[in-house]
Amino acid sequence: MSNQPTFPLMPHATASWLVDNTALNFDQIADFCGIHILEVQAMADDLAGSKFTGRDPVHTGELTQAEIDRGQDNPAYRLKMQKIPVSVSRTKGPRYTPVSKRQDKPDGIAWILRNHAEISDAQIGKLIGTTRNTIAAIRDRSHWNISNINPKDPVTLGLCSQRELDALVAKAAKKAGITEDQEVTDARLGNDRDALIEELRAERTASVKAAAQAAQEAEAAAWLEARKAEGVSDS
Repeated sequence: MSNQPTFPLMPHATASWLVDNTALNFDQIADFCGIHILEVQAMADDLAGSKFTGRDPVHTGELTQAEIDRGQDNPAYRLKMQKIPVSVSRTKGPRYTPVSKRQDKPDGIAWILRNHAEISDAQIGKLIGTTRNTIAAIRDRSHWNISNINPKDPVTLGLCSQRELDALVAKAAKKAGITEDQEVTDARLGNDRDALIEELRAERTASVKAAAQAAQEAEAAAWLEARKAEGVSDS
């Protein structure tokens, strides 16, 4: 059996309830809930940044009233979890996306459709967490907000990780039969682009040097003209 401490499923909400409904000290509550004692004190003083709705640990079976009574009678007593909380995990359904990022989904979908046509609608839906109807509407430009959709990298938007996107692209490319020759061609194009950039950089450097030299020559010519003029004045 693991010796790792077990804390309530919702530690802050549980701590809030214990602060409001028991005479346990802050240290006992912090220890049981696995949070800092200053957080408990902030809850008691109504200084916490967020107001938590209390969660009754007796009702959930994580504590008994008898255990709470023992803690109230002995300030040094450490409460013991009576029932290990069962965490709930989502194993089915579309990928969850925070509300703040959901408005960015159409932009990410449009980017994938434009740059990776080999990725299927089902794969896009799983990666971004959207429906096939939405993907189809963006593809045929019948989406209600199509005029405001701008293709943007879903990684940059925070809709998926670069590793997830790269893995999906590789999988889709393999299924679509994209060969290594095409990858070599892409690499060659990349090398050509780098060479062009270097060439342009060299031309720009040469232009700067030429301009500097021309300026020096003009300055020298102006100086000679000034000297000649001074000689004429002296005579």
